[in-house]
Amino acid sequence: MASEQADGQQGKHADQGIFAWFFHSEISGGVVLLVCTVVALMLANSAWSESYFHLLHTMIGLSWGEFSFSLSLQHWVNDALMVLFFFVVGLEIKREILVGELSTMRKAILPVSAALGGMLIPAGIYVAFNLGGEGAAGWGIPMATDIAFALGVLALVGPRVPLALKVFLTALAIADDMGAVLVIALFYTDQIMWAGLLAAAVLLGLLALITGMRVRRAGFYLLLAVGVWAAVFVSGVHATVAGILVAMVVPVRALREPAVFLKESMAHLKALAMASLTRESMVLNRDQLREIESLHQSAGDMRPPGIALEHYLHPVQAFFVLPVFALCNAGVDLSGGFLDVLFRPVSLGIIFGLFVGKQIGVWVFTWVAVRTGLADLPGGVTWAQVYGVGLLAGVGFTMSLFITDLGLSDPQLITEAKTAILVASLLSAVVGFVVLRISLRDAPVEN
Repeated sequence: MASEQADGQQGKHADQGIFAWFFHSEISGGVVLLVCTVVALMLANSAWSESYFHLLHTMIGLSWGEFSFSLSLQHWVNDALMVLFFFVVGLEIKREILVGELSTMRKAILPVSAALGGMLIPAGIYVAFNLGGEGAAGWGIPMATDIAFALGVLALVGPRVPLALKVFLTALAIADDMGAVLVIALFYTDQIMWAGLLAAAVLLGLLALITGMRVRRAGFYLLLAVGVWAAVFVSGVHATVAGILVAMVVPVRALREPAVFLKESMAHLKALAMASLTRESMVLNRDQLREIESLHQSAGDMRPPGIALEHYLHPVQAFFVLPVFALCNAGVDLSGGFLDVLFRPVSLGIIFGLFVGKQIGVWVFTWVAVRTGLADLPGGVTWAQVYGVGLLAGVGFTMSLFITDLGLSDPQLITEAKTAILVASLLSAVVGFVVLRISLRDAPVEN
């Protein structure tokens, strides 16, 4: 019994270690993202504005013979570079579904309910403002939550924020990402070329096959992943969905059983201990080198590929991909009249959707899930804190900007939408911070 409790405590500490790494890396990434957003706004409203927008629309591509393929710089960022962002999001989603806060029905109901409310109510508010109008297709814009900015604001609240509240917001945002990906795949695809999807399915099957066979050459995986992206791009489904699809075939559990690993590792270590191992002998003795390589391979198989890729790619996503995305997409020309832009249907739908709809949707759907007995409120979390989290969920930014370019084509509407996203996200962040700071005044300091 004591050993079971000890194992449970070790598992809990391990989970908290993974979460702590994730939480702090999201915060750091959020700071960089904020800086790049400010820089983009400054460039778009400065003497360099014309050069900035010209650069974004510069065509880049390849040509051979009579065939050519090119996209604007902004499209390369949004359709290709952002695939890496969606790949990491896919890894996070799969981890949470298999071993995290979404791994059981009981655990998943609360954040999924909150995310569902935080998507449906904002979308409904947007539709109410824009039904039958030019911007009607942008209903998906206020449904999104930016996990990096939301967690960054939560961190600013201070050390009194309970771990359970951080986990709840993270799980809610990841469930929200799942919904956003489905919306992009199902509703922001104009025409599907089934041959492209069939090719993507075949390549995914090959990717799953070589993963199951434990092929260790990274080149094969990279080649097939690029092939999946190209096939999805050709199919008409937005190319970034390829990142999610590839992530789904990456294992997030160890490739071998712990008991087998321990048995094999002990055997290798015993053989090395009996072989008078030195730094010189391991180079000259093939048997020693073989034992070391086998030990290294066994240890590598115990580190889940999905977790390893998250650790490697998360800094790339947080400190390169998303900042570049912000530089290319957050630049809004405000010379047309800031207040005038804010009182148009698209802007009002987004501002009320993100700032008002998110807080109502998250709080009400969470209350219903707890009230009906389907879920329990996390220990140490109050309803005032849930309301504060609902406000932070209104920080849409990255995914909202992304959906803007998918749902709207008129440059004026895009400007209105991006301006509204920035205003609504700022409102949500500031008011959410104040509400949480007040609600946590008397809470104990978390270790």
